Amino acid sequence: MTLTPMKPTAYIETSVVSYLTARPARDMVVAAYQEITRDWWRNAPNRFDLVASQLVIAEAGSGDPDVAKIRLKMLKGATLLDATPKAENLAQTLVDLGAVPRQAAEDAAHIAIAATNGIDFLVTWNFRHIANASMRARIEHTCRQAGYEPPVICTPNELMELDHVDSAN
Repeated sequence: MTLTPMKPTAYIETSVVSYLTARPARDMVVAAYQEITRDWWRNAPNRFDLVASQLVIAEAGSGDPDVAKIRLKMLKGATLLDATPKAENLAQTLVDLGAVPRQAAEDAAHIAIAATNGIDFLVTWNFRHIANASMRARIEHTCRQAGYEPPVICTPNELMELDHVDSAN
């Protein structure tokens, strides 16, 4: 009997699906992020078990109804994780201890949902409150202090590098 190795899990934060489905940006950096996201998304389901949460669904479903419909369609294959009381407590701890600013409580919730569910990667383009080098150490420390291993917080580009390494072997 051959065991199939489990794929790592990747929590899709709302900014990823937003970049994936947005109209092409005029800003060169944003346009590059959009293209990277589309490239990553093509192979992501083969490499990762994609997960999201009701919070991602709520955020992706807001705004322009036509664009929201496209964002939600892209999330159809993702397993939805619950915001459990453990996740709510960790999110509050992240805010209370200053790992995530109070005004970014929803960002703390994304981190907490991923951490309390044992997710391997939290994929985001949110550099302000999640994929922020100066905040990452505080986020990781707070999660560990609360008894959870934090997910690796990264961008689609950082996870694409794994594709390049694997194909070279």
